[in-house]
Amino acid sequence: MNLQKVTFKNKDGDTLVGRVELPADQEPHNFALFAHCFSCNKNLLAVKNIVRALTAQGFGVLRFDFTGLGESEGDFSDTNLSGNVEDLLSAATFLKEKHKAPSLIIGHSLGGVAALMAAKKIASVKGIATIGTPSNAEHVKGLLKNDIDEIEETGKACVNLGGRDFTIKKQFLEDLENQSLLHLVKELRLPILLLHSPLDTTVGIDHAEALYKAAHHPKSFVSLDDADHLLMEKMDSDYAGGVIAAWSKKYMDNPAVSVLDTSHQVVGSLDADDLFTTKMKVGSHYLTADEPVSVGGQNFGPAPHELVAAGLTACTVMTIQMYAKRKGWNLDNAEVHTTYSKSASEEASNENGMDGQIDTFKRDIKLTGELDEKQKKRILEIANKCPVHKTLTSPTQIVSRLMD
Repeated sequence: MNLQKVTFKNKDGDTLVGRVELPADQEPHNFALFAHCFSCNKNLLAVKNIVRALTAQGFGVLRFDFTGLGESEGDFSDTNLSGNVEDLLSAATFLKEKHKAPSLIIGHSLGGVAALMAAKKIASVKGIATIGTPSNAEHVKGLLKNDIDEIEETGKACVNLGGRDFTIKKQFLEDLENQSLLHLVKELRLPILLLHSPLDTTVGIDHAEALYKAAHHPKSFVSLDDADHLLMEKMDSDYAGGVIAAWSKKYMDNPAVSVLDTSHQVVGSLDADDLFTTKMKVGSHYLTADEPVSVGGQNFGPAPHELVAAGLTACTVMTIQMYAKRKGWNLDNAEVHTTYSKSASEEASNENGMDGQIDTFKRDIKLTGELDEKQKKRILEIANKCPVHKTLTSPTQIVSRLMD
């Protein structure tokens, strides 16, 4: 929820651009490094969802664009798998110097291959998680099968991957042929988690089986059921992130960390390409705010005014029950329905010379229990004295400032 744009150099001096995400309520107990899929970038929605699931569990995470992709410098056509591994090593060095060396490395698709290769060279890594990862690097050649002949004959070809054109050079294919992934996995002595969908049509489930057989214990496999290769459904990427966070804690050091005092703080974070879907931390709890589809949102959470109404509703039922218990009244249940709208106000029109439309919260209160009319009337009076009610109906100021 604490998002920082970062830059660092790769071995060739190109500037790579990434994002470091930190928990909102504590110092990270561990750092993770994320390797995105072939021809993707750090801003793929699945990547962001997985990263946020990890930060919600106290991890700090670096996601970045490989050379020549996204915001990073360099020519993608001059890159290869070995270059991606070098980029990961540069990213790990950046984390070590600026934050803390990564103890978890995560890779998606071909990024998983790069992550497996890099893990052996990063001494701080204590666990590896892969998502939809091929068991041999040459699998990528299958995605380029219509262009292989041109690449072999001319040394390069313009290929279309995921709707985007990329120039692939012969040296990329030659590098893939030189990688022996299963042999590498057999040599690794690190905990490994393999996540894969049995319906993945880009990288078949048999690749996960081969990787699992090659790996040494402790090793785990989790099926992503009906997810697609890129985990485009939010529920799939959220699930994957949650599983990785839960699995990895067994293998990570869990030092005592400084907990930030956010007990009364609300933090909201919204990236430029997230539409209105806002990740929030409310005290010690996480939730999502959004807007309805009709106004350009994705309806993944309540709208801002609904959150305000929710606060008023919760405060009302708490205040009512607290008062009834103190009085010893038989109130089995208090139920409050709150709606927000702009409503006409003759008083506001007369005082301000405006059209009389003011913010209006309407509460319908249902009381269940053995109460007489006098008690019910008193409870209604108490409802109007709940703290949030007082906040909304009293003079209020909002002080805003820019943070570094």
